This record gives sequence, C-alpha cells and structure tokens, in this order.
Amino acid sequence: MSNQLNTISPIDNSVYVIRDYASQSQIRSALEKAQQAQKTWRQLPVAERARICSAMVDAFIAKKDQIAEELCWMMGRPIRYGAGEVAGFEERARHMIAAAEGALAPVQVEEKSGFTRYIKREAVGVVFVIAPWNYPYLTSVNAIVPALMAGNAVVLKHSAQTPLCAERIAEAFEAAGLPEGLFQYLHLSHADTEGVIQAPEVNHICFTGSVPGGEMVEKAAAGRFIGIGLELGGKDPAYVRADADLDHAVETTIDGAFFNSGQSCCGIERIYVHESVHDAFVEKAVALVSQYQLGRSDDPETTLGPVVRASAAEFVRGQVAEAVEQGAIAHIDPASFPMNEAGTAYLAPQVLTNVNHSMRVMTEESFGPVVGIQKVSSDEEAIELMNDSEFGLTASVFTKDIETGLTIGEQVETGTFFLNRCDYLDPALAWVGVKNSGRGCTLSALGYEQLTRAKSFHLKTEL
Repeated sequence: MSNQLNTISPIDNSVYVIRDYASQSQIRSALEKAQQAQKTWRQLPVAERARICSAMVDAFIAKKDQIAEELCWMMGRPIRYGAGEVAGFEERARHMIAAAEGALAPVQVEEKSGFTRYIKREAVGVVFVIAPWNYPYLTSVNAIVPALMAGNAVVLKHSAQTPLCAERIAEAFEAAGLPEGLFQYLHLSHADTEGVIQAPEVNHICFTGSVPGGEMVEKAAAGRFIGIGLELGGKDPAYVRADADLDHAVETTIDGAFFNSGQSCCGIERIYVHESVHDAFVEKAVALVSQYQLGRSDDPETTLGPVVRASAAEFVRGQVAEAVEQGAIAHIDPASFPMNEAGTAYLAPQVLTNVNHSMRVMTEESFGPVVGIQKVSSDEEAIELMNDSEFGLTASVFTKDIETGLTIGEQVETGTFFLNRCDYLDPALAWVGVKNSGRGCTLSALGYEQLTRAKSFHLKTEL
C-alpha cells in the first residue's frame, strides 16, 4: 500500500493534493501530546476557552476566498457557493461557543438539610473526530468546537478527498494561540484510523460518514466502553400536501435535492406529492431543474458542479437506468447538459416520476443529483411511505395547515422534522438521527452531553 494520500479533483481528474500518511511514531506522538495538553486545558475557565475558539473563527473566516477555491477543486462545490460553507462554519462555531457556559454549568438538585449536592459536567479527555468530504467544514465544526469548549483535546482525521480542510482549521487554531497539542490532525489510512480508535489515549469518537463506515467504527471500538457519536446516511423525504404553497414547495425541495449536486446526508432524495397537485408540481420542478448550469466548479456561472468522482456518477446513472427499466419516467434529457459524459464526474440532474418503493432510487441512498417524485392520495399514505426507510435523519412537510403539518411530523420517524423548509441545520437545535442514520447528538446545548461525563458531588456538611 502507498504511504501517500492523493486527492483527485473531480474538475479535471488531476491530482490536486499529495500528502504523506502519518507514520506510527507521528500517530503515537500526537496522541500523547493530546493527552498531556488536555490535562491543563480542562482546568481553564470556559471564558478563556471561548476567547481562543472565537479567535480561531476570526482567523478561519479571514481566509474564506482561499477556502472556497480549495473546496471547489477538492470536492466539486461550485465556487459561487463556497462562501456559504464558511458562513455556516462561523454560525455553528459561534453558537456552540456561546452555549457552552450554560451547557457546562453544574446541575443543581433540590436542597437537602445537612448536605450539598450537585452534578458537574467534566471533559472526557481526547476526542477523535473523523470527518467526511461532502460538507467538510460544517460536519467537522459540529464536533471540534464543542469538544474543545468542553475541555477536551481533539485529533482530527479528515477525508482523503478534503485533506486541506484539516490543515486550514489547524492554521486558524495556531493563529488564535491554542496551546500545542490540543488540536491536531492526522492524515491516516483506513487501517491506521482503526488503530487510533483502539488507542488507549482516545476517549470518544465523533464519526460522520456512511453506514459501513459507522459499522467499522463500532467494531474497532468494541470492548473499549467509550462514547461513539455516529452521523450516517439519509434518504430524506418531503411531502407536499394539497394545500401547500406550490411555488415555495418546488423551489425549496428542488434546492434541497440538488444543492451540492445532491451530495448531502440531509438532502431531499424522495418527494411525495398529493395527487391533486402532483402534475403541477412536476411541471414546475422539471422547469426549475432544467435551468441548472452543469459545469466546472471553478466557473462562476456553474450552479451544478461535478459529483465527487466518476464512480459516484456511475452509481447514480445505474439507479436511474434501473428505475426507468422498471417503469419510471425520466423528465430531463441528459443531452441538454453538454458536460454530462459517461466515465466522468459530470452528471446531468434527473427528475423521475411513476416511481415506487420497489425501485432502488426510492430506497437506497443516491447521494447525487436525482430525485424521485411519487404521487400519494392521503396524509396516511404519505406517512407510511416516509417511514418506509432504513434511514431517519430529516423529513419535511409542506402545507399551509400548521396544526395538521405538526400532527404529521409527530408520526414521522426522523431526527429532525421540518415544516415548509428542508436541508438546514439550526445550531440551536439538536442534530440527531434514528434508525441507520446514526446515534448520538451534535449541536445545541444537548450536543455537549456526549462530549462530557457526569460527576456527582455528595457533600455532608453537618457533622
């Protein structure tokens, strides 16, 4: 096996980044440094941790133009949208910094004569963060900032597709004056990643990625009795009721399905539309999708960049072709998108109707620019179909009847329920999943719970 990491750009299939994988001595040194540095860091006041983390955010956003350009070359995000990820990084980081004081405050219990009793939230130690390429900064910041704010040290292993993201975050922390050893990154092979998970210095794992990746993490950590947070896949549904604002529903769901070329764990991958508005919805949706500009992600005119690699494009093409063979109707002519070409990462968007759950495109995560639209006759049918999935990350309902929409939301098996919106992480709300979408919680005040351990104090004060 090569000891080098090569990042192939989806723009032109060129090698964009070359890095050496960390050696065993470098891995061992990083873990030992993290463990030692954390012992001092955990004793600092939360306000001092906040000062340093806030300075990191300032240093990070100062490089937003460079970051946007690197994103477009590493994973295909259109350059015009790169600043959005930087803004999201800032929003989440600053919210979690502000929430730390309250989230980490001791829990007071009812008074008891002769005793003082309370519960403290203590840092777990060293947190190992394994981050993906599709939203490389947004996914990693969810764990990095609260872990440090809670008094932990962090070791980051970023995707081989986006290695520069780890380096940019490290540069920002260095500029902010974070003490050495508290934030480190390692470029790791799969085998060495498993080795770090098993290392005695590591006390918690934060993983974002595929279901098979999550299975690997659980197996590697088996028997260690440490915390594991898993954010895995999604096949997120939207339901458009008969009374929905149709223009708003089309604009929102189509953006939710095709932004980032559909490469979002919480993107819309299946849409259920009431039969009374189905045809009108489809007509408007096809018209909107036809306006996308498929092209190089470094072109400012591009609104739909390549997917991450040619094999990912072929996977989606296979889902679409199989669905059409089974009776689905494809509404977009790939020839109308000149950059679409087999064997490349450039893939035309596709809208499918006459679909059902016997087709993989409606049940298997696509992670690409395709969406199936299925006609339903009632709320009950929509709820049943929305829940007919191994995943449960987010779900959306579009309706003017807020009360009924909420009633539907209570019945949908999902981590986050949206009404009249989709595909957004509010840092004030817990980010969770059910079923194969994972376990654990990030963001919000609750996101601090898995990055700390409870310690009870039971003091007899009258003798």
